[in-house]
Amino acid sequence: MPVVTIQITREGSGPGRDATTKEEKAALIKGASQLMLDVLNKPLNSTFVVIEEVDTDNWGWEGMSITEYRKLQRAGKK
Repeated sequence: MPVVTIQITREGSGPGRDATTKEEKAALIKGASQLMLDVLNKPLNSTFVVIEEVDTDNWGWEGMSITEYRKLQRAGKK
């Protein structure tokens, strides 16, 4: 019984969005489950997919939070 965990930052995938949509999450679940079937022959009804959305203050990269990194990007400094 495989468990697939997908971690993403909570910031949306388009302008004006602050979270991943229900439809995007459904597509991730379907795709991850299909991948387990295609690669490891694990039936769809035995695969669990967990999506964890992490606040950008709680995700770090290059010594700073993603919140701070995105601010620098918008300012043209990254």
